Amino acid sequence: MPDAPQLETPFEADKKMSPQELALWQESRLRDTWHIFQIMAEFVEGYERLGRIGPSVSVFGSARIPPGTPYYQMGEAVGRLLVEHGFAVITGGGPGLMEAANRGAQAAGGVSVGLNIVLPHEQHVNPYVDPDRSLTFDFFFARKTMFVKYAQGFVVLPGGFGTLDELFEALTLIQTGKTTRFPVVLMGREFWEGALTWLREQLLGRGMIGPADLDLLSLTDDPAEAVGIIEAFGQAAGVTPNF
Repeated sequence: MPDAPQLETPFEADKKMSPQELALWQESRLRDTWHIFQIMAEFVEGYERLGRIGPSVSVFGSARIPPGTPYYQMGEAVGRLLVEHGFAVITGGGPGLMEAANRGAQAAGGVSVGLNIVLPHEQHVNPYVDPDRSLTFDFFFARKTMFVKYAQGFVVLPGGFGTLDELFEALTLIQTGKTTRFPVVLMGREFWEGALTWLREQLLGRGMIGPADLDLLSLTDDPAEAVGIIEAFGQAAGVTPNF
């Protein structure tokens, strides 16, 4: 019996595909098309539910820092103070420093939002997210849009790749004018000072960013100072917190 005819993949690739392989490839592409509706649903739900919370601040940080540690206490304090100054608190909804900020917000009687992401490990909704303000996303880019669209500022506690991703996405959007400028406050001098030195020496020193780009960042260990920076920026921009 002669071999099955070999077909070229789309885009005129060199690899040949059997009819069965081509059918599987086309089926996977059709599934991608249907993902558009899931993506739309995540945006619509996010816009509808977050559009009602008023002025808010997104707080980022590691999922792996346990309660009782200095950074956890810092996150809890900044969450509480943000609420006391009239802001809702938005986090990634997970454990660690996200939990700390939600815990502080809820303890202060304020709005505590969690934007959870479906991951194979680590991520679950912490118990300090308001039940009616918990959203779960499959797509990182939809979730990241919500962090930026509805926040009047970012507080960035120590964290790993996810935290760095949110930080540099925010800086890129502000630098390129794709979003309105908002304050980005780094909390934890010991953790962030090395990164800021690297930014100054390598990026600024080599002309890859300008001096004004580093001015987008503030650094503090004091939760009250962090909230004060965001509050002062909001007042200058005419943003009224939820008192």
